[in-house]
Amino acid sequence: MVMIFFIASRALGLARDMVISHQFGTSRELDAYFAAFNVPDFIFNVIAGGALGSAFIPTFSAALATGDARRAWRLARAITTLTGIAMTALAALFAVFAQPLVAATVAQGFAPAEQRLTADLMRWMLVTPIVFGVSGIVMGILNSHQHFLLPALAPVMYNAAIIAGAVWLTPMLGVAGLVIGVIAGSFLHLLVQLPWFYRFRSQSADAQLWDFDLQSPDVREVIRLMLPRAFGIAAVQINFLVNTILASALPSGAIAALSYAWRVMLLPEGVVGQSLATAVFPTFSTQTARRELAEFRDTFSTTLRTTLFLTIPASVGLIALGAPYIALLFQRGEFDAESTRQTTWALQFFALALCAHSSLEILARAFYALHDTFTPVIVGVAAMALNIGLSVALIAPLAHGGLALANSLATILETITLIILLRRRIGDIDARRIALSTARMIVAATAMGAALLAFANAFAGAPPLSVAGFGTLIGATIYFATAFALRAEEIGFVLRRFQRHAKKS
Repeated sequence: MVMIFFIASRALGLARDMVISHQFGTSRELDAYFAAFNVPDFIFNVIAGGALGSAFIPTFSAALATGDARRAWRLARAITTLTGIAMTALAALFAVFAQPLVAATVAQGFAPAEQRLTADLMRWMLVTPIVFGVSGIVMGILNSHQHFLLPALAPVMYNAAIIAGAVWLTPMLGVAGLVIGVIAGSFLHLLVQLPWFYRFRSQSADAQLWDFDLQSPDVREVIRLMLPRAFGIAAVQINFLVNTILASALPSGAIAALSYAWRVMLLPEGVVGQSLATAVFPTFSTQTARRELAEFRDTFSTTLRTTLFLTIPASVGLIALGAPYIALLFQRGEFDAESTRQTTWALQFFALALCAHSSLEILARAFYALHDTFTPVIVGVAAMALNIGLSVALIAPLAHGGLALANSLATILETITLIILLRRRIGDIDARRIALSTARMIVAATAMGAALLAFANAFAGAPPLSVAGFGTLIGATIYFATAFALRAEEIGFVLRRFQRHAKKS
């Protein structure tokens, strides 16, 4: 169910990017929008994004597991209060210093007029981290109750609002129309989850909405778990900011090309990695609270193998068919053949680490469920430092493609390191089974890649729809047929899950 809504969200995300690319191509005005978006995104992710969710859900789930609903909801109220205050204060501070901030960071390579535009756009979008902060807590509460429908629907509403802004407002307001869509989407992201939120909240007879109890052991536990994670996310976000700063000195369109390529790569990563991680995280947390270590290992092994089974071929497909995919999705209006070339160049390097990005979603949540936010942070900071160093080294020979390649190399090493550390932490993680399954997947994906490269070269001049459509069909057929011949057990697991859901429906 979560995967279906992630597909809908990512599909709308692609539709959003298609509309935006038609209106703006890879223009400097769009560079300013993406650069401005980085700062509110930084605030949200560091304070109330993955950091808060990774700390709140295990603690909230543990309180629910004891059967004490009042205790769980006291925690939820206190964290909501703290988040709202912190996000509002930071948003106000960044709004006051918006102009010098963008000039010194994300828009360093822009002309003065472009820097002013970036600062103005950023000020308006600083509303969104406040709303998303509250919405993220509501999402964590619903997930802890094993309710995933409305949280998965929330990003769909967010993307729909941005599309509406791009279609109806940008012809009159330019890039400001996108900003209005972003703000409206953040409110819809919260509002769509409230019906079930109030249903679960009725379990607590206390009608109080706010709570400033900082002495609660649960609140202290969330803060203890959150601080290392926030530091780690800050390091990751700083890496994105550094890439934006470096790309701002490149020719016009580099930032937009990187953003488009990143979002296309995130489509399969979100559909597979994020959806599976979202669904499995409460289970990880509950198994940890009940000390069910054997079940925890089995859940981890199954989820990781399923993630790899679906993302390894997706990675190969994006590398082999990147150009027709980008042309099919975006090449119209202001987005010309040169825009396609620039975006494809970055996408092929980003796609190298698709399976690593998806696996990180599972690995990180395994550590968070074990109440260990410190280990992923240390590894993440080291990966960030490597990423920045590689970015500086590779931007000269590969332009913005070097920034994408640096990200992929650092992410792959980060994933391998976390797997090794998790094995040391909990013992056997079914490593032999995971390794054998991965070997089968690589063999199947290699056969698929060879066929796709031959197909793409043979029909290089054909319409993008034909190359992308038939290429995807050919690649999927070869991959699954080869995997079946190699007796990959993940095929059976995926089919059984879909059959089980179909019967329940």
